[in-house]
Amino acid sequence: MEQLEQVEAGQEAPGYHDDKEAVLKRLRLIEGQIRGLQRMVQEDQYCIDVLTQVAATTKGLQAVAMQLLEGHLEHCVREAMVAGGDVARDKVTEASHAIGRLLRT
Repeated sequence: MEQLEQVEAGQEAPGYHDDKEAVLKRLRLIEGQIRGLQRMVQEDQYCIDVLTQVAATTKGLQAVAMQLLEGHLEHCVREAMVAGGDVARDKVTEASHAIGRLLRT
């Protein structure tokens, strides 16, 4: 129903729509990791242990980013390619910029 309402309003469902619960679950896990990091710093834990958890949290965010990017490419970019013309060119440019932002992190 929600996707139908978006289509009727002229908006597409996001590429991650079908995996929304999985994305939210991963983000909640990452949120827990962040709280754990805050607790570690508050408790003056050893620097290397904190850095190890920062690396794990970063990898979790990168995994979410890849999942979102894959959904965008499979859904939004594929549909734009079918439409062709400026729509396709704009979506490819948009995706390229998003990939560039991810690579700079």
